[in-house]
Amino acid sequence: MSIYNQNLDKNPANYQPLTPLTFLERAASTFPDHTAIIHGKLRRSYGEFYQRSRKLASALASSGIGKGDTVSAMLANTPAMLEAHYGIPMTGAVLHSMNTRLDPNIIAFQLDHSECKLLITDSEFSKTIKEALAIATVKPMVIDYNDPEYKGDGENLGEIEYEDFLAAGDPEFEWLMPEDEWDAISLNYTSGTTGNPKGVVYHHRGASLLAQGNALTASMQKHSVYLWTLPMFHCNGWCFPWTLSAIIGTHVCLRAVRQKAMWDLIADHGVTHLCGAPIVMSTLLSAREEDKRDLPHTVEFFTAAAPPPEAILASMKEAGFNVTHLYGLTECYGPAVVNDWNLDWNSLDNAGQAAMKARQGVRYSALEALDVKDPETMQSVPHDGETIGEVMMQGNVVMKGYLKNAKATDEAFRGGWFHTGDLGVMHEDGYIQLKDRSKDIIISGGENISSIEVEDALYKHPSISAAAVVAKPDDKWGETPCAFIETNEGSMPPTPEELNAWCRQHLASFKVPKNFVFEDLPKTSTGKIQKFVLRERAKEIS
Repeated sequence: MSIYNQNLDKNPANYQPLTPLTFLERAASTFPDHTAIIHGKLRRSYGEFYQRSRKLASALASSGIGKGDTVSAMLANTPAMLEAHYGIPMTGAVLHSMNTRLDPNIIAFQLDHSECKLLITDSEFSKTIKEALAIATVKPMVIDYNDPEYKGDGENLGEIEYEDFLAAGDPEFEWLMPEDEWDAISLNYTSGTTGNPKGVVYHHRGASLLAQGNALTASMQKHSVYLWTLPMFHCNGWCFPWTLSAIIGTHVCLRAVRQKAMWDLIADHGVTHLCGAPIVMSTLLSAREEDKRDLPHTVEFFTAAAPPPEAILASMKEAGFNVTHLYGLTECYGPAVVNDWNLDWNSLDNAGQAAMKARQGVRYSALEALDVKDPETMQSVPHDGETIGEVMMQGNVVMKGYLKNAKATDEAFRGGWFHTGDLGVMHEDGYIQLKDRSKDIIISGGENISSIEVEDALYKHPSISAAAVVAKPDDKWGETPCAFIETNEGSMPPTPEELNAWCRQHLASFKVPKNFVFEDLPKTSTGKIQKFVLRERAKEIS
């Protein structure tokens, strides 16, 4: 008789939905006194971390928050943000962590689109949130978080302060396991490269698997120490808020990336791992010599976005850091591809090693399939490092889909693969490498910038007749927007200073072009601007 006819069915004894929430419960029950969080003078054990997360869940439930409700968080890298990653989904609700750098209009859109029921907001961002709430249709309950490490003058906007809200919660609250591991755990918005941003929905299963995949990929031992230089609003901090509980590690919080603070925290707390865009590396390296510290061990640094320049890689190695290049998107919970280093490459010179590190790499253990395919035929391209196709993925760490956008979801999953929209090649050894971005995304300091959005802002200027924005390589930021502009005949061309001020009225500051170039734009016979020509031109501009 076949083994499949033995009535060996799922039951509570042999099947439980995967969720990262159990990582914290296990850490607290196994190592209750181990330091979970360091933030300034604050030290919080895993026992306290778990209790506070349950109190948050209890207080949220008492406020009417339940399964499927959206709770938004506008928070810096603080203990409250870590607690939000557990306390909110413990009620069955969905965590919507917002990019603290966005403008009020985009924030208002996200609050409305997500149907936000409750908002936890750091007082540092009160001005932006106040404007966003005035625009938004939804009227969520507002909880103010006043971080002792914030020295500014932000105001309270809500009905109650975060600590007072938690005080009413039950530390023994019976939190909810997901009924189904496919249940939503969080909501993250893309950068809105073609119109409004899309809401990417994560599930408990994917969050659990990528959190564990991080530990395997980063070779994180038990009790590793992680410095929060990566914003937790980026794809839920690439799922590291959950990873650290799985390995009973220590979170070292940092409100803002600052040179001396980073060196001190790394040295004083024995930081073993950190993540960030190339700008974080540049910030570390550009510190004053008296602010740098000798590191007793090699620190693992994981970076995404544009590959770091050869000189940066060499300087990081000399300073005591080992840099690993990752690749991913919001739609795959952050990084799902890693440049796994082949020891044979150690024999290469610096230029050769830099060329290898520039590759995006191979799939995480948590990703089932990674390929480069012809998007029309869905056939894999040859593994020759030259034939360009679209990077595609399959697996449990691919999003559920886009919130309230079935058309975009269907298009993203066409042919049974997730279409990243990124163009690349597959090398003979199975490592992928990006060659272009089909949507002309500019990745600056880890932030995605839509060239279309920047162009739209420029086109609103009365003197501009044509504009094209491309990525310009930048040692500090990885890439920055470079604007090529044609002005109306007979009009007085605006100065770069005037255009800078104009763009700041219409865009978030990190999206403003660093260069404005006035010249005729190269076009095809049909009038289409040849951006590939402008990309090469941008490389020549100092």
